[in-house]
Amino acid sequence: MSMISEFDVVVVGGGPAGAIAAWDLARAGHSVMLLDRAGRIKPCGGAVPPRLMEEFEVPQSLLVARARSARMVAPSNRAVDMPVGEIGYVGMVDREHFDEWLRARAETAGAVRRTGTYESIERDGGEGAIVCYTESRGGAISKVHARLVIGADGARSGVARENIPGAERNPCVFAYHEIVRSPASTAEGFDGSRCDVMYQGRLSPDFYAWVFPHGETASIGVGSANKGFSLRGSVKTLREDLGLDGCETIRREGAPIPLKPLRRWDNGRDVLVTGDAAGVVAPASGEGIYYAMACGRIAADTAQAFLATGNPAVLKRARKAFLKEHGRVFWILGIMQYFWYSSDKRRERFVDMCADTDVQRLTWQAYMNKKLVKADPMAHVRIFLKDCAHLLGLKPAVR
Repeated sequence: MSMISEFDVVVVGGGPAGAIAAWDLARAGHSVMLLDRAGRIKPCGGAVPPRLMEEFEVPQSLLVARARSARMVAPSNRAVDMPVGEIGYVGMVDREHFDEWLRARAETAGAVRRTGTYESIERDGGEGAIVCYTESRGGAISKVHARLVIGADGARSGVARENIPGAERNPCVFAYHEIVRSPASTAEGFDGSRCDVMYQGRLSPDFYAWVFPHGETASIGVGSANKGFSLRGSVKTLREDLGLDGCETIRREGAPIPLKPLRRWDNGRDVLVTGDAAGVVAPASGEGIYYAMACGRIAADTAQAFLATGNPAVLKRARKAFLKEHGRVFWILGIMQYFWYSSDKRRERFVDMCADTDVQRLTWQAYMNKKLVKADPMAHVRIFLKDCAHLLGLKPAVR
């Protein structure tokens, strides 16, 4: 019987969360294995803020575009432009190349990369866990031993469902997009320098549709938790609306996106989940790349504390640390999604609010800095009063 390889940490899943966790742990001197499936690309608009580039030392060369404005489109087709201004930009990445760069950097730092599919965790009565996975080449089952397993394997995480109580019940939105080779613009309204977000029930009954520029290509997608709604049909309609139906389709991708963080991120022993596996996608916006990477870093910090002490109680720190930093934003965005996305009448009013200069300024500041802005309390008061007026129907939506 062959010897089982030993690692301090096995990270299952090589997306932004897993790649950052593996990178941080490897450069801290720990033995790390990064297990990832071959050829998996998550459907994603690819938007990243400047803070991500700085905080995680990502080169500007990975950006395929820099959007300087966003357009919010109401059910009535009324469009509100939200220019970013001088405070930054919305960076765009192609997940196929972005994720691979992150994985390669982790390997350069010392992480051992393996390509395969996670199967299960076994126990032998001792400390730690034995991770079983199917190798991509040949289909053989391999096993490795780890003092800690970090599950970063997506919204329907096998690691989480096997080891974290209640993980299988976490609600999700299903996202689908098509990457197309796009022109710089079309007569029907596509603009390759602008992010378009469509809040229209005909395109998504409970979320939104999007068109995000990627330089010579564009991501055209939609999300919905309604199982009977045709995501492909919605994207087809959106492409026709914008004159992109004749563009070459490069690839099509679909995947679930979690709607809220799990109640628990560890098994109290030797498993910790992070990123989408932990449910850290921002409600309302669906933004996940930055939060996944931030969560991956917190997982790595928590893992180091666990490895140093051997105390599984420290694993609870990961969820507490993330929610301390980002929980308030998630709570507010969750309320926004629950209320404003519930009907076309409310979506109309939501887009109307986006025309307000206070809303635009604070929205972009919060996006760039990834926190609620406290420097202008009167702006928050004005927004609160306007929001109440919209909620009570005292201010008619502009059409």
